[in-house]
Amino acid sequence: MTIFPPTFADDVIDQPAQTQIETFIDEHRRALNEALDGLTEEQARRSLVPSRTTLLGLVKHAAFVEKVWFDEAVTCRSRAEIGIPATPDESFILDEGDTIASVQQAHREACEASRRATASLGLDDVLRGNRRGPLPLRWVYLHVLRELAQHCGHAEILREQIRSEESAAAR
Repeated sequence: MTIFPPTFADDVIDQPAQTQIETFIDEHRRALNEALDGLTEEQARRSLVPSRTTLLGLVKHAAFVEKVWFDEAVTCRSRAEIGIPATPDESFILDEGDTIASVQQAHREACEASRRATASLGLDDVLRGNRRGPLPLRWVYLHVLRELAQHCGHAEILREQIRSEESAAAR
């Protein structure tokens, strides 16, 4: 069973490019958030690879990504001002209070804030708050879509590993 989102390309094929890109980003946001559905807290926190990557950590990191690209880059506020970690690696670290429900909610709120932050912007508008320098929204959208797609793939593999472990334990 895949968590990759079904594509609604037919629904937006005749829409402007920005609508198409935003639709695909939202599909991947939703898929990554839903990767935690049906898991126990232990499964969501289970470390299955040498890195800090866990399913819960992936979704927490995705909320960080939203804030980097659609708060920091749009508003030019620092990560410290926003209240997010200084580095992407730190954004995977889970606190004791992080739960499936709290991380999913924080991610949904970050995505909604991102939509609000970009609602009045066009694809060629330049965002000035990223460390790379000024970047057009188009580039940011494509970068975020790429990152979300990669993380959906990571989540799918981690879910498969969890199912495999559970099946082996049941035998």
